Amino acid sequence: MVMKRSRVLAVVVGGVFCVAVMSLYRMLELMQGAELRHRGDTPAGQVDEDLFRLQQKIDRLEQLLSDNNRLVAMLRDSLVHRKVPWETGGGGANVSSDSAHGRADMLSGCRLAEETKDRTGEVQLLDVYDLLPFDNPDGGAWKQGFEIRYHGNEWDEQPLELFLVPHSHNDPGWLKTFDSYYQDQTRHILNNMLVKLTEDSRRKMIWAEISFFSKWWNDIDEQKREMVKRLVGAGQLELVTGGWVMADEANSHYFALLDQLIEGHQWIQRHLGVKPSSGWAVDPFGHSPSMTYLLKGAGLSNIVIQRVHYAVKKHFARQQTLEFLWRQSWDSSPRSDITCHMMPFYSYDVPHTCGPNPAVCCQFDFHRLPGGRVFCPWRIPPQPITEQNVQERALLLLDQYRQKSRLFRSPVLLVPLGDDFRYVESSEWDAQFSNYQKLFDYFDQHPELHIKVSSRNTWEGAGLHFTLSDYSVSFSFETLWATRGAALHTAATEILFSLTLAEMRRFRGDGRPVTGFPAREHFRRLTAGRRSLALFQHHDAVTGTARDPVVVDYGTRLFHSILNLREVLQSSAHWLLLSDKTHYHYDQSKPFLQMDDGISAQDALPQKTSLAISDEPRPLIIFNPTEQLRTSVISVVVDSPDAQVVDAETGRPMAAQISAVWAEPSRASTEAFQLSFVAELPPLSLVVYHVTKALPGSAHRARYTFRCRGNAPTVYTKHFQVSSPRGPEADAPLSLSNKHFQIWSSPDTGLLQKLRLQSGLVRQVQIQFLWYGTRVGVNQDKSGAYLFLPGEEGAQLYSSSEPPLVRVSRGPIFSDITSCFQHFTHTVRLYHLDGHAGRSLEISNMVDVRSEVNRELAMRLVTDVANGNSFYSDLNGFQMQQRRTLAKLPLQANFYPMSSSSFLQDSASRVSLLSAQSQAVASLRPGELEVVLDRRLQQDDNRGLGQGVTDNKLTSSLYHLLLEDRRGVAQEVGGTSVEHLSLLAQLTSLSLCHPPISMVAPSDSQLPKLHPFRPLRSSLPCDIHLLNLRTLEDAQEAGSPSQEVALLLHRKGFDCSSAPEPLPPCTWSAHEEVNLDELFSPLQFRSVRRSGLTLLREDDEPESAPRIARLRPMEISAYRVEID
Repeated sequence: MVMKRSRVLAVVVGGVFCVAVMSLYRMLELMQGAELRHRGDTPAGQVDEDLFRLQQKIDRLEQLLSDNNRLVAMLRDSLVHRKVPWETGGGGANVSSDSAHGRADMLSGCRLAEETKDRTGEVQLLDVYDLLPFDNPDGGAWKQGFEIRYHGNEWDEQPLELFLVPHSHNDPGWLKTFDSYYQDQTRHILNNMLVKLTEDSRRKMIWAEISFFSKWWNDIDEQKREMVKRLVGAGQLELVTGGWVMADEANSHYFALLDQLIEGHQWIQRHLGVKPSSGWAVDPFGHSPSMTYLLKGAGLSNIVIQRVHYAVKKHFARQQTLEFLWRQSWDSSPRSDITCHMMPFYSYDVPHTCGPNPAVCCQFDFHRLPGGRVFCPWRIPPQPITEQNVQERALLLLDQYRQKSRLFRSPVLLVPLGDDFRYVESSEWDAQFSNYQKLFDYFDQHPELHIKVSSRNTWEGAGLHFTLSDYSVSFSFETLWATRGAALHTAATEILFSLTLAEMRRFRGDGRPVTGFPAREHFRRLTAGRRSLALFQHHDAVTGTARDPVVVDYGTRLFHSILNLREVLQSSAHWLLLSDKTHYHYDQSKPFLQMDDGISAQDALPQKTSLAISDEPRPLIIFNPTEQLRTSVISVVVDSPDAQVVDAETGRPMAAQISAVWAEPSRASTEAFQLSFVAELPPLSLVVYHVTKALPGSAHRARYTFRCRGNAPTVYTKHFQVSSPRGPEADAPLSLSNKHFQIWSSPDTGLLQKLRLQSGLVRQVQIQFLWYGTRVGVNQDKSGAYLFLPGEEGAQLYSSSEPPLVRVSRGPIFSDITSCFQHFTHTVRLYHLDGHAGRSLEISNMVDVRSEVNRELAMRLVTDVANGNSFYSDLNGFQMQQRRTLAKLPLQANFYPMSSSSFLQDSASRVSLLSAQSQAVASLRPGELEVVLDRRLQQDDNRGLGQGVTDNKLTSSLYHLLLEDRRGVAQEVGGTSVEHLSLLAQLTSLSLCHPPISMVAPSDSQLPKLHPFRPLRSSLPCDIHLLNLRTLEDAQEAGSPSQEVALLLHRKGFDCSSAPEPLPPCTWSAHEEVNLDELFSPLQFRSVRRSGLTLLREDDEPESAPRIARLRPMEISAYRVEID
């Protein structure tokens, strides 16, 4: 009977699908035929309207097809899984894995991420790289280009339309601090802007950095604010991009990139009521498709970019493809397309923007008129425009405009007019505007010249476009050695603060926070933290290309922000944990909860605080800031080697291990001990544990083995078992293992040599350390803050006069091997955990290169993976990008940014290096992967900074290494393979980048009762990441939190070629639709409105019921929600 029902249901499903598909195709065919017949009789002026109607109908059909697909999917799941997709698990669809057939299909969700349609006509930049010789012939006036010719009649039918765009590029910190730049230059620019634009309605200007603009706004009175609004409304002043800063696109993580964009857009909406439509990125060191995706999602329609390799610019210029539609490599549809204008010449200053000859263009930068402080290096100064010279000057300038226009297919020409910190003085405004107005008046009076100065407010890109995917070019090489502490604290605090306010509103029942909780003050601290993190995404901040005092200023801002964010986090957790909420009392000077570590200064690493324990339980609270149930090893420092941990709710003892705290490589502290235990942490939960003293000798203690070639080390410790191998054992490779894999390391250095999986897969994985020097020629450029210019000898293997001390620890929770070298301490650690949490090998380094001169330290993995010349690195933690190591490029050109991950692969295996910090990565030879750990360089590299890189500190780096079996091959798209991290790598990276946060309460028998906080019934689906839960500002009361929250979800793509064993506890779905109410149960949403990525109200969509959200793989979706 059951079989008959299944067959009947299968027939019904098939029939519904066939009828729906045939009906839809027939409807589309009839519509297209009607449109074509109608077009033959339609005047040209109505074509656009007809096309618009057709687009509307196609959109409606797509919606009908989507609804039909959802129905079919639900019927199919009812048949196969006997449940609808959102009925169980983490709110996503369950995928059965109970049989061999289920196991073959268990990664069905990743098919969505791999579906790639025919993409004929697209350009892949890696294919362009293969074509380019990367030579540098002298191009004449355009040194790195070519001679441009034209006949003169090209504009007879359609005049050249000119957009002149006055701009000032204002770095929020570089040679001066943010505040110094504001006081010395920026405020004068904006004050003059207000006066000069008001004087003449024909004058226009663009502005990009909202960090500066908001500071100026706070300084001006209401009358001037109204003047600003009028200028914006009239189109004379346009805010471009609208981010808090012009962000770096190489090192920054996509959470921080989007966060600074939200901060800027929300400020603009609140104070000016407008929405940016154009992007402006003229100074970041390279450009990433992750940024263009965020900009398109934020509602921008076009962008301008500048810093691209000259060979790429020249190639695009010859093809007349400097304007293109930029598409994501993983997207087969035009949804992510954004119009991009690539500036063709060397820089964004006036000499390099009017045309190909900088000596001529410089003559039209009237700030450089004789007698001023700025001059033309080509020694031909500008001339004031007069009646006597206007013809000659206008024709000279027109020649440059025409030459530049021949690089584009469109007769629309964009010409920026500005440079760094321009228009500071009133005289510069007058010189530029008055002289250009005379030139433009001449153009207007001579229509035979066929040039029209546009009166439109916005350049939107025009003409023919081609589509470019996978574009990412790095202009220079630099990494930042700071941790992502500020981003981690911001994300965690945002989520917990939003959950706290929602819980308070539910608790009170009247929609307001509880009395005594400083919601307004906390929101201001949170806002300040957002803005400090946003400021640090500036392309001279996170890159490390600012002067030392400026770096200290950035660090100090982040340091104070972290302290403030911790205060919000502790206060929120305090209220959530109290069983009796009436016991809540906020005392800023004496918080109830404290972090288990402390940060003493802006340039210091966090240090664990030693907890005094006794027979009285000491509450330890662990916050899991992720949407996934996770098994984590939590480590705290206690003052006794006899300690234990129990679950406060159940009284269950937790598996634990006591390890030494090493004051020196061979001397253990006698006053501090590391207590590590395994915690099961539900998603977004606060879990309470009790730490107490244990019976003497009852705690499991790590055992230690020491090796040092040639010298028997003297070890100082009285609480731990220590041994030194002798005889043949001393020469045997070191080996550690858990139930997932086994590693072997060198007995002399302790460095990793080989890794074997439980499946039997064995891979050579050797770790080496390298020194890079710099060029030594007298007249040669050398490495500096901007440039990586290694010596001809390339990398040299690290060597030390003294053999390293090798320390091996073994315990029930983790085992590790630590190698203590002169310039770094290196540790590999494996965890004895069930499930996927024990599948990766943790690698950590503590580096100190302060004694070195012109040296850069790198860590290299040498494997036997047959990856050829290709490898993959991530773009901003958002997506993976194939890279190819090219012999025709210099060594330094084969390094790329790595924000969080990189991997090598062949047909049988993949080796992934997952990182907790941004660094440079390369695969210079097959099977190799290397990252640069720190740089110390004594000289300036002639890029404007005026100093070397000598502010080094003790620097930490943390990774997880993952070896996986794989099957299948990459999806090829135009010669470029589209790949994603595996599901296991995604989950491991999530845990690495969002570690649990530990807090402690006093040890006091009079403490109020604490109860764990578990806001979600289950994990979200494996591939759905809760990017943020950000409380929005109240529309009526500035500086106060509203009841609205920005819910940001990222559905990640994952690779099909590797299946994790054992399966993770989360589920995943082969369908795009999820039910948000079920996803976040038992949280309840009073309202849900889909919006743009920066949550501007004009982007809000009407609320729909039921709350079925369409989450496409790789896409970020934003919702304005109210949580009951």
